[in-house]
Amino acid sequence: MHLGEVERVYIESDRYDGPWAGVADVGGVAHYFQALEGLDMDRRVFQVWPIVGETLALEQEQWAIYVRWNDRHEAGEEPLATHPGHGGVDSRYDELEQLLEPLRQPPDDTLLLRAETVWLEPKPPRYYLDGVDYGIRWRAAGVLPA
Repeated sequence: MHLGEVERVYIESDRYDGPWAGVADVGGVAHYFQALEGLDMDRRVFQVWPIVGETLALEQEQWAIYVRWNDRHEAGEEPLATHPGHGGVDSRYDELEQLLEPLRQPPDDTLLLRAETVWLEPKPPRYYLDGVDYGIRWRAAGVLPA
């Protein structure tokens, strides 16, 4: 694996002061990433593990449902209460959630990496069907803070 190049982020499933979880390429291959708890963005360490089989296509299908909702929401056409992640709003979103939830759990042999957010130029919309408005440059985590 070659670290240091800006990698594509397909999906941002959790964000607070930077990305916390989602799907991004690592070495050109789609991986889940999930931040370890308790670290600020400058020290955040991510568990990273490869996506297997058709999982990426399912993740992208669910992401597309969210992005279309978010576009309508930002245009003032949908209230926050209709967010598909609330459950019971979009049956296909809910079905995908049930299929994907077990696959989103990190295995015991995850890679530990740090991430640098790199904003894309020209700047695309915040969320779009093929990803988000930033890439990630992964680097070795080194020694984890106590």
